[in-house]
Amino acid sequence: MAGERLTGLTSDTLSDRAYRAIRAAVTTGELRPGQKVTERGLAERLSVSPTPVREAIRRLEQDGLLERTGPRTVKVAEVANAAVQDLAEVEVALRGMVARFAARHATEEQLDRLDAILDDADDLLIVIQQRHQAGEDISRQLGRLLDTMQRFNETVESCAGNPVLVRLLDQTRVFSWAERRTKLIDRINQDETFGLDRYSSHRALVRALRARDSAAAEALVIEDARGGLGDLLAGAPAAVPAAQH
Repeated sequence: MAGERLTGLTSDTLSDRAYRAIRAAVTTGELRPGQKVTERGLAERLSVSPTPVREAIRRLEQDGLLERTGPRTVKVAEVANAAVQDLAEVEVALRGMVARFAARHATEEQLDRLDAILDDADDLLIVIQQRHQAGEDISRQLGRLLDTMQRFNETVESCAGNPVLVRLLDQTRVFSWAERRTKLIDRINQDETFGLDRYSSHRALVRALRARDSAAAEALVIEDARGGLGDLLAGAPAAVPAAQH
């Protein structure tokens, strides 16, 4: 394993990079429950110095994903899957809060931008369906559609007008956008209808935002986020827990 590389180095700082990469390795099963790893070994696999890895390990211990077994040695927690589910529940709740704030603070210009983004997505979806029926490759169009929907999500976050809340959401995401994008493409390649049952909820969300209906906006996003994370965590022992009210 010494020569293997962990993937997912996508954050701004080295410690964030290490944190996200190790967390992704745990959530995807690349690092298995009970498996022992060392600071130096992880640093070599991530091509960074031990210092940012040490900070990342400290954060992952707090998350309940790693357990300290020695001064420079840790193991993947046996309850790591439960910790991932807990993290998913927090992400779902925070995404719902973002929608609630967006209903209060979104400007008409931002709402028009959301509708325009969905218009672009609808056009791409039509092209994808046509190319799929013709037996043509849809990889490029599919990537564009996913990027467009990510732009929609980012615009909703900007509508919230609450950078502290958005920063908390970024810190608690189970998957980075790069990881999520890869997983989505893999699932859609296996089943071209994957996620379509939730696609229409985006228009409903914009309508709720225009109506300043914060409760409806939050409920729509929570249902969509829970379903999406549940599908991507399908290999985990349990589904994403229902939010507590």
